[in-house]
Order: sequence, then C-alpha cells, then structure tokens
Amino acid sequence: MKQINKTLMATMIAGSIALIGGCSTDIGEYKTTAGNFQLETYFNGPVVAWGMIQDYTNKVNRRFCVELEGQWQQVNNQSNGQLNEWFYFDDGEVSQRIWNLTKTQNNQYSGTANDVVGVASGQTSGFAFQWQYNLSLDIDGSSYEFFLDDWMYQLDEYRVFNRTSMRKFGVEVAEITLFFDKQQPLRSCNKEVI
Repeated sequence: MKQINKTLMATMIAGSIALIGGCSTDIGEYKTTAGNFQLETYFNGPVVAWGMIQDYTNKVNRRFCVELEGQWQQVNNQSNGQLNEWFYFDDGEVSQRIWNLTKTQNNQYSGTANDVVGVASGQTSGFAFQWQYNLSLDIDGSSYEFFLDDWMYQLDEYRVFNRTSMRKFGVEVAEITLFFDKQQPLRSCNKEVI
C-alpha cells in the first residue's frame, strides 16, 4: 500500500478531520470468549483476503485482494513465522509485505516488515487479536508514517474478520476492513477485476 488518496492526504494536512473520541476496547475483554485464536495456526499455509479502505467520511477509496502464505517453525521453544502478503489493488497497484513474526509469551506476538517502523506488537485473547504498529507509506514521492491499530476476530476455523484504524497525530484518517478465508478449495485473487 504505497499510495493514499490525494484528497485524504490534503484533508489530513489541512487539519479538517475531527479528533477521535471515546475509549478503546481492551484485548482482555475477550478472554472468556469461545475460541483460541493463534496466529501460528491460522496463518500457516495459504490464505486469501478481500478488503477496502475508507476515508474519514466513510467513502470507499480503494478495494483490494491479498494472497498470503505463512510458514512457522519452533526454535528454542519459540514459534517463529514468516507471512508473505501480495496486495492487488483495484487501480492496478501490486505490492508485497513480508512479516517476520515471533510468538513471545502469554499469547503475545512481535513482528517486523520492510515498511513497518520499529517493531509491531500484539496479543491474542479468546477469539480476538490486537496488532499495533507504525507504517511508512510513500505518497507523491514523500514518506509519511501512520499508526495502525489492527483488530482481528476469528469467526471459525476458516474465516477471520479484520478492522484497522489508521491514524496520524492521533486522528483517524482511514479505516481498513478485511475478510480472510482459508477454506479449501482456496480461491485466489482475480487480478483483472478486483
């Protein structure tokens, strides 16, 4: 994801976006929910996802499909994984992100990727997973850093629903919604009609 709608960026810089209010949910609130979401189980092997990006007015600016391939291994009683993501956007852009993930302790995870600033961190609880990181995006030749608050909810063994808040200076500039599916036979991204 290297570009964001120019209108969105201009609006953000002009400061005409309303500040986010209210409190956020704590991952611990899902501790007693049915399910035991484990990244190393769900994101192991191929997965396909479909998503959209909405600006602060809820207008859909972009649609995309993602083909993912995850591999995990145990090293010194620690789970390490690599998750390859290929993004196919409706405007023809194709991009790739490679996550290097580690399950640390108590269902906590950390990760790095080429466009992630620093280290991402997250935790599962019940059927939910919260993942937070700073993402660097190139927009019209300049680099901008955004904070992403990523929430995944495992609906069943095959499907995960994902909502991500993208923020700059504490202000929500976009929301990303994804639906993951790994049921066989696995569908792939139809790159011509996304």
